Amino acid sequence: MKIEVWSDVMCPWCYIGKRRLETALASFDHAQEVEVIWKSFQLNPDMKTDPSKSINQYLVEAKGWTLDYARQVSENVTNIAAKEGLEYHLDQSVVANSYAAHRVLQMAKAQGLGDALKERLLHAYFTEGKNIGDHKVLIELAGDAGLDRKAVQQMLYTNEYCDEVDHDVEEARELGARGVPFFVIDRKYGISGAQPVEVFTDVLNQVWTETHTAVADGDVCLPGEDC
Repeated sequence: MKIEVWSDVMCPWCYIGKRRLETALASFDHAQEVEVIWKSFQLNPDMKTDPSKSINQYLVEAKGWTLDYARQVSENVTNIAAKEGLEYHLDQSVVANSYAAHRVLQMAKAQGLGDALKERLLHAYFTEGKNIGDHKVLIELAGDAGLDRKAVQQMLYTNEYCDEVDHDVEEARELGARGVPFFVIDRKYGISGAQPVEVFTDVLNQVWTETHTAVADGDVCLPGEDC
């Protein structure tokens, strides 16, 4: 079974959705036969990295919210994340463009380290307040996930993996993804948003049943052979 997940590094619901999927997989009998593939998506491609600006300030400017409302939204998602075992410090999160981070993620995927780096980036952004738009930070985080830091540094000075990022973004549009996280299972079922664990569990079981129907062997006639 293949699960493709479109998400952004700076999306709070994407980290929650990742945990809920992992929780569902932990009790899924065929989890060892499931491949999770992380796909690139940018919520705001035009966002400019600005460490001097808080996320709440960004929300005020981008969405026209009041500062109090932005803080309420941040507090609400922080509480929801806590129920999934995640520790959010959104007051420390850095406003940052995620394109470079997605390029490094594509590099990690090519080396079988996509999940490890995805987790490291999300934790760095939401828990540690790291600037995921800073190349030096990305190089260190990539090293933490098992990538060669020098290779990552060299890659970031080129246009390598830009095509892969852009392809994922275009593919999301073609599939009708209006936001993230967006989960596609075996290219048959889509799950939009950080749904409850039960939803993931039900869909996993449904897809597995439909695609792995048991066939009982018996006496048969084969083409070109005597029965």
